[in-house]
Amino acid sequence: MPGIITRPEHTQTLTDLRALFVSGRPLLDVRAPVEYLKGSFPRAVNLPILNDEERHRVGLCYKQHGPKAAMALGHRKVSGAVREQRLQGWIEFARKHPDGCLYCFRGGQRSKIAQEWMAQAGVVYPRVAGGYKAMRQFLLDSMQDVAANCRFTVLGGLTGSGKTELLVQLANGVDLEGHANHRGSSFGRQLAGQPCQVDFDNALSIDLLQRTSKSLQPIVLEDESRYIGSCSLPITLYQRMRQAPIVWLDEPLEDRVDRILNEYVVNLFIQLRAVHDLVGAWAALRTQLQQGMLRIAKRLGQDRLNKALALLDDALQQHQELDQPQGHRAWIRFLLLAYYDPMYLSQHQDRAHLVVFRGNRQAVSQYLANQ
Repeated sequence: MPGIITRPEHTQTLTDLRALFVSGRPLLDVRAPVEYLKGSFPRAVNLPILNDEERHRVGLCYKQHGPKAAMALGHRKVSGAVREQRLQGWIEFARKHPDGCLYCFRGGQRSKIAQEWMAQAGVVYPRVAGGYKAMRQFLLDSMQDVAANCRFTVLGGLTGSGKTELLVQLANGVDLEGHANHRGSSFGRQLAGQPCQVDFDNALSIDLLQRTSKSLQPIVLEDESRYIGSCSLPITLYQRMRQAPIVWLDEPLEDRVDRILNEYVVNLFIQLRAVHDLVGAWAALRTQLQQGMLRIAKRLGQDRLNKALALLDDALQQHQELDQPQGHRAWIRFLLLAYYDPMYLSQHQDRAHLVVFRGNRQAVSQYLANQ
């Protein structure tokens, strides 16, 4: 099997990581799947040169016998039909994404070999200098820079006000809950689950970098706690959010109840029906809503918890037997008035002086657009 041929036309490297992420170039990740799952980037596709077992064997060989023996073992492991299959996967990716590039962990042997094999097949494709390690460090540094120097506005409002719905309509709005794939409350879990912390960090940093590169400031963020489900906001960014001007969205109680009903019950049941039979979907809906209440059981207290669970049970029975979801409004309204609204307002007291504007949806939307 041929080794690496270091011809200049075969070894195009990308060093401008800012331009790479701002442009949103497609990324071919040739690391092993286990590395990819620990953290990657939006638009990255994992087509490894070594699978997990092969990587493990080559790594052991490297430790016991040195780099030359490890290189030789790697070539033996990936030869013949295996080599051809992996090469064809890279070539297909390159043809679909001619503006893309490839990387491995450090921009070393794996990405160089992949690049050379592609070049021998007539496909010249650039690789990222420094690989994943350099890209990850750049994004960490970028996050610190943006958090320290960017102007921010925080969008606040009581639970169910539809802050996210308004935020995503803004060119300078960054959806933290979207990146975390979580609605940010005890009922906020999504069926697809959350990204790992590294993926959350990377995607958020790229989003902020792309907005600031277009001078879309101030960046508008939804008022969040440090943790959105299992994903934590970078501490520097969170501290800046706690000091930023607040725009407060006022929405009537019944409108908030309607919005929560649609998002957390009606739409959730539609999603559950896509993956369960009818009986399973009803059971899953009951479980998910009950678990949401149980997560705040200590803060609710036993009396309020019992009342909320009883209202939920009545609503689910009516919903299932009569195909009528409106009964859920009772427990939603109860939790808003008895728990969520008082909690949110209490937490907001020490930042009330930061409110620079408040109004209904139309007024807030116009104010933020004019900024």
